[in-house]
Amino acid sequence: MKLANRVAVVTGAGGGIGRATAFALARRGCHLALADIDGAAASEAARQARALGVRASSHRLDVADRAAVRLLPAEVLDLHGRVDLLVNNAGVALGGRFEQVAEEDFDWLMEINFHGVVRMTRAFLPHLHQSDDARIVNLSSIYGIVAPPGQSAYAASKFAVRGFSNALRHELEGSTVAVSVVHPGGVATAIAHNARVPKDAPEQDIAHGRASAQRLLRMPPEQAGEIIVRGIERRRARILVGGDARFVALLERLSPVHYWQLLKKASAR
Repeated sequence: MKLANRVAVVTGAGGGIGRATAFALARRGCHLALADIDGAAASEAARQARALGVRASSHRLDVADRAAVRLLPAEVLDLHGRVDLLVNNAGVALGGRFEQVAEEDFDWLMEINFHGVVRMTRAFLPHLHQSDDARIVNLSSIYGIVAPPGQSAYAASKFAVRGFSNALRHELEGSTVAVSVVHPGGVATAIAHNARVPKDAPEQDIAHGRASAQRLLRMPPEQAGEIIVRGIERRRARILVGGDARFVALLERLSPVHYWQLLKKASAR
């Protein structure tokens, strides 16, 4: 896919993987509409993207806000005139076993991680159909391939993104709109630090959980962004980000039921 002079909408673009992906697109001459719930962060990302020589707008957006999502396409088209690429990156984390997690917290995560992807796709798909070469890129996770304990809500949302993306790809076959699903491994973002936790969880357990999660987040976001954009250029239906993601995907394929026991043994060693 040739990205020069295309227009991409990127959610969660104020930091982490979203911002890194946006900058990787900008370096290829792709114009940007950058959305984030943190309007100031989106504005700063757009300013930095413009320094790379592309047109970039910023949009304060909560992907859980149905009305705001419905209004965004008109705003983007007014500024950019077209949309060729939608990167659904915005996401949050929620730690804790299922019985510890409050129903409202579970619903909060699903509204952002899954329903946000669906409503953004619904809002922009008619406009993507107007492009001669368009793509929807949905961020799942390594936890959309395997499901560890303590991640029931997060894994549920990321498996849902994976299933939605795969079905949508088949439905759009033969059209000008293609679909990629991205499974990042451990990328060094603030997602673990910002994760919600059960309200009655002991402080020491929370601190230990955050520290354990953070140790797995090692790849620089800039590297992840480059891998994702190279996958877009190569029209990859599935983009695995990092050696850990590739290893876990292979292990799950070889042992789809018992992979967790194998991972526990490997971790113990």
